[in-house]
Amino acid sequence: MESQQEKLKQHFAGRVTTQARVVLEAWQQLTQANWNDDHWLSELQHATDKLGRYAARFEMLDHLSIAQSLNAALKKRILDGGRMDGASIHELEAGFLKLAGLTGRKSDRSHESGKRTYLRPPVYICLNDAESSRRAVKQLQFFGFRGESFQDTASLLRAVYSRRPEALLIDTDFTGPRNEGITLTKTLQARLETPLPVLFVCDRESDIDTRLESSRAGGEEFIQGSSNTSVIIEKIDQYTRGNTLEPYRILVIDDSKAQATFMENTLKKAGMEVKAITDPMIALEAFQQFEPEIIIMDMYMPGCTGTELAKVLRQDDKFMGVPIIYLSAEDDINKQLHAMSLGGDDFLVKPINPRHLVATIHNRGRRARSLNALLVRDSLTGLYNHTHILNLMNSTILACNRKELPLCVAMMDIDHFKNVNDTYGHPMGDRVLKSLSLFLKQRLRRSDHIGRYGGEEFMLVLPGTRIKDGQRIMEEILNRFRELGHPHEQGELKVTFSCGVAELNGPEEDSKVLSQRADEALYRAKHGGRNRVCT
Repeated sequence: MESQQEKLKQHFAGRVTTQARVVLEAWQQLTQANWNDDHWLSELQHATDKLGRYAARFEMLDHLSIAQSLNAALKKRILDGGRMDGASIHELEAGFLKLAGLTGRKSDRSHESGKRTYLRPPVYICLNDAESSRRAVKQLQFFGFRGESFQDTASLLRAVYSRRPEALLIDTDFTGPRNEGITLTKTLQARLETPLPVLFVCDRESDIDTRLESSRAGGEEFIQGSSNTSVIIEKIDQYTRGNTLEPYRILVIDDSKAQATFMENTLKKAGMEVKAITDPMIALEAFQQFEPEIIIMDMYMPGCTGTELAKVLRQDDKFMGVPIIYLSAEDDINKQLHAMSLGGDDFLVKPINPRHLVATIHNRGRRARSLNALLVRDSLTGLYNHTHILNLMNSTILACNRKELPLCVAMMDIDHFKNVNDTYGHPMGDRVLKSLSLFLKQRLRRSDHIGRYGGEEFMLVLPGTRIKDGQRIMEEILNRFRELGHPHEQGELKVTFSCGVAELNGPEEDSKVLSQRADEALYRAKHGGRNRVCT
């Protein structure tokens, strides 16, 4: 048991370290803007606040002390309108350097050597075709990754053992012999403490033996045929940036305070966000405020049984997809089945083993998130669909008005997209849409919302962002995106977009008016020559 607890502690300590790196990356962005960017100042404060909560939960006192100090200073700067003198900046940067020391990484710029270092580890590229490797490294840079190319086994082994990469992209037949890349990967994995995410590329016709061996070597993906760079980047993103798992939000409803506290403590120790209530009559209010992903409720409560409450919740479309897990001492299988027929998804019998509880929550949470993604995300780009991005804009407007924060909405439209489809075919058009989607996800904050509004049009909701920052951010994205080449048989295609940005004018303005003003700005950008951002 002690060994298991230590492993669990180490696992969740990794979450604190990961969040610390999120803080440091936001700090780098703000430093590059000379501390004159409300967008990244707000993001940095949010990240340090989350770091403090994680550090407190997992009892990492050094991280907690630094996070609390930084968060208090950043909150003060935000209240002061973001104004900062040299002494304040120096004091903050001293805290960030301490945090960088705790995470075992250097700051983005070494003050001693003046040489640029990186918080994020590189992606190692091992393709037999040197030109494909060069192109992959170049394309990765556009999407915020750093790629390093290798053409021989010895240099790859030295690099992996000196610095573990974020992911490995390798030919199944690296350096020539059949399945040599798979054999090499097995050697690497055997010497590493934790498995490395590996993506195999196979130019020849593969057989079941090759596919099995690649899977046994830790292959997360198997890319058959000529390696398409945009597909590769998409896959790499899934196992690197997109790999951070947000804690599940769990609502516990149990009239026994002792039982509710036990559940709350057990799930919090497993890294989840938990809200426990003992009165089922306030369940709807708690649901609206907390927006849980899973509900655990007792079967028998005074005033309202679990099955009655589940039936009420299922009558509302908003609650239809949320898993409900009953918790009771009831061991009659017929009664359990009847309870689940009235809106429940699972049944746990008291007393519940903590490990069984945590495993059940993880399984249900993972499935619920997958199903929810199918409902609210566009199947091609993975961005929010039209309906959901509008819902998010409405809720974000309410939140920003409540907190007295600024808010920007941006409308984007790919220039001459019909010509792309007509000239190069719809597969190329799809590739452009997916590239822009990934580009936006890489360059915006987690608190920002990105949706495919329709066709080649996108909507961005940027909370805590003023109009000047919104315009600058979109211009930076445009400047980088138009440099990105999309390879095709005749060469390389480059694409631009037009963008309109509008800022919320206050509590009296609704989402319809705000989106209409952003759309008018987009109209001016398109009729002003395209390839530009208007406000």
